[in-house]
Amino acid sequence: MDYQDLINRAYHAFNTRDIDGVLTLMHPDVQWPNGWEGGYVHGHNEVRAYWTRQWQEIDPEVTPISMQEKTDGQLEVIVHQLIQDRKGQLLTDGIVKHVYTFDGEKIRQMDIQ
Repeated sequence: MDYQDLINRAYHAFNTRDIDGVLTLMHPDVQWPNGWEGGYVHGHNEVRAYWTRQWQEIDPEVTPISMQEKTDGQLEVIVHQLIQDRKGQLLTDGIVKHVYTFDGEKIRQMDIQ
């Protein structure tokens, strides 16, 4: 499985606000960090609800810069994260590390480090 391609498709779908497109790449019981409010959300319905709430308040764009496969099968992704409020005011512009765990051909978990 080409996890780097899968992750690139996931970021593209996220940045174009294609929730269904991202969810098709995730395991039904995905564990996803709630980087905006804290904690984690679980499963497709909670991810959908989280992103729907988030996108009503902020406008994030997350672009992969580099990817490195780890020996344990995880994929470490360094991303440029640009977050604006709904009026275009810059809130965050920085570099973040995301670490993905997979189950077969699906994203099982993502962690922010």
